[in-house]
Amino acid sequence: MPVRVLHLVGSAQSPFLEELSHLYARDALEVLDVPGYEHHVAAVAPDGSWRFPGATLDPDALAAAPALPVARALARIAELAPDVAVPQMFCRSGMTDHRALLRVLGVPVLGNPPEAMALTADKARAKAVVAAAGVRVPAGVALRAGDPLDGLPELPVVVKPAAADNSHGVALVRHRDELAGAVAAAFAHDDEVLVEAYVPLGREVRCGTLVRDGELVVLPVEEYALDEIRTADDKLGRRDDGDLALMAKTEDRAWIVAADDPVLPAVHEAARRCHRALGCRHYGLFDLRIDPAGEPWFLEAGLYCSFARSSVLAVMARAAGIDGPQLFATVLAQARRDGSAA
Repeated sequence: MPVRVLHLVGSAQSPFLEELSHLYARDALEVLDVPGYEHHVAAVAPDGSWRFPGATLDPDALAAAPALPVARALARIAELAPDVAVPQMFCRSGMTDHRALLRVLGVPVLGNPPEAMALTADKARAKAVVAAAGVRVPAGVALRAGDPLDGLPELPVVVKPAAADNSHGVALVRHRDELAGAVAAAFAHDDEVLVEAYVPLGREVRCGTLVRDGELVVLPVEEYALDEIRTADDKLGRRDDGDLALMAKTEDRAWIVAADDPVLPAVHEAARRCHRALGCRHYGLFDLRIDPAGEPWFLEAGLYCSFARSSVLAVMARAAGIDGPQLFATVLAQARRDGSAA
């Protein structure tokens, strides 16, 4: 019997994040269209409705599928009786509540549990946890609306929403008269804002971890081109036809670090510590700033893998000779090994 896979896609909060989820999930469905699997899509819309268009995210099929309220959607999932679910939602609710719903229904979820997702979605708390595990983090202050702009790190600082993704609302502030405006802009994306010391740029990398046969391994590291900090424009944009596009996927914007690069041992050790400290399961993904002395600093964690070709963990796995279906099979095997999937 084929493994019945439920792809949980869309967003309960944002049309933009719904579109981003569909972008990744469509490609993942193509990648995983191999013998041994039976795919089903559960698509959540910002109005709270759910649709079940079969094994596709074709717009016509999606539009033709009945819009179901949550109670009927959960009954539909129970009828489908999936063997495993792949979460492809990037909104806060999708990372936490919807993963927890699947757990309540008894559907095993590949990847990280909702509590790990909730922790890493809050950048201030994630920093505190990895700092306690011995990983360097930039000094910083978390602000709520109305808090005075004092007691902050010395300029320059990086201002960012505490729980927003894709670098929305992130700014580098070098002058005091720019600070209030940057903080106000960040508050447009979240009700808590971080003001962090700027780590001088040496390099910026992402390091992925994968649990394979019960062992924590580090995947090839990806490096990003940037002048000072990564902003939303470095990550996402629009093509001429108006469709959403991933900007950091070209060879001039991102590349795999050579295996003999002297910075890698410290990066690998930081990633392993982050994975364990944050309670990651199956895999992890960590953004690290490398200062001019070659020391890594934790910036944030993005504990996602959609199994799409452009998903960062999939890119790293390919560099290690693991293609998309093999990566999926590895994660599924580990889920069965640790008891999170039957």
